[in-house]
Amino acid sequence: MTVDLHAHVIVAELTREAAPSEAWRPHVYEEDGCRLVELGGRVIRSAVEEFVDPDAIVTHQERAGIDLTVLSPWVPLLPYDVEPEEGLRRCRIQNEALARLVRAHPGRLGALGAVPLQEPELAAGELRLVMESGVLSGVEVAASVRGAYLGDERFEPFWAAAEATGALVFIHPTTRGFDSSVFEDFYLWNTVGNPFETTITAAHMTLAGVMERHRGLRVLLAHGGGALPALRGRLAHAHSFQPQARARLKESPLESIRRFFFDTVTHDARGLRELIGYVGPEQVVLGSDYPFDMGDPNPLSTLRSAGLERAAEAAVAAANATDLLNREQTEEEERDKVKHDP
Repeated sequence: MTVDLHAHVIVAELTREAAPSEAWRPHVYEEDGCRLVELGGRVIRSAVEEFVDPDAIVTHQERAGIDLTVLSPWVPLLPYDVEPEEGLRRCRIQNEALARLVRAHPGRLGALGAVPLQEPELAAGELRLVMESGVLSGVEVAASVRGAYLGDERFEPFWAAAEATGALVFIHPTTRGFDSSVFEDFYLWNTVGNPFETTITAAHMTLAGVMERHRGLRVLLAHGGGALPALRGRLAHAHSFQPQARARLKESPLESIRRFFFDTVTHDARGLRELIGYVGPEQVVLGSDYPFDMGDPNPLSTLRSAGLERAAEAAVAAANATDLLNREQTEEEERDKVKHDP
């Protein structure tokens, strides 16, 4: 059994073909043998594999040795740039469609949904509904929401709900997190900007005490956590003496950092081995970043080339992801079930 926890999809129900009058929807098409996505007047060429058809996605993933693919929305379709109620409508289109995909492909597809995180209370309510359905395993959120990173106090209702429900929360960069023109050079917006945005939000959450206050959180960081592992020493040193760095975090930042989960999308077997050596094999899960050009088309080969012991390799390939997806009911949910049972 192998599980890919980092893969993306555009559900057919959200495409422009499903509602041509709504210009915000993505238009997915092929031209000269290339898959293109038009969104907001921009044409995106980085999705190099099938992006919409679930059967084709399953076939591709099986060829790569993946048994279960956990799909998340394409991040630009997390609707943070609209009014909360409209954002909720767009999230529900995706959540309901993703649930149908999971039901139609048992044992082959899982999914993480979306919530309108621009309004954290509304997002918390939608997260509870997502988890009550028992079909989706959690949600994907962007590393920043309208310029606010995820350690901000405004997101506390969402984190509380995520801990209470046992949801898996997958943090993914927005893909366009920085305005500096240098990121337009040499593909740096993707190679550096994306993992850097994850680094900032994870460091922000750490020093804000989110992972300390909510020790039951299941938070997965994309792209091996970016530079967070490499910066752990600086964070710990600052916390040891600097009043601002230790204003909201009591424990060492190193303890909070080890509570995150990390995917394998590092493109570097040595770097992956070092990550696993630091956080432990129980905190790392397989990821491909399908269907993008910066994804890992052979994540199992990358994992095997890291030279881990067999038990550690098996944990990363599947066991850790299985544990994250198969949550246990919280005490609060069990009480509610007893309360409502006849």
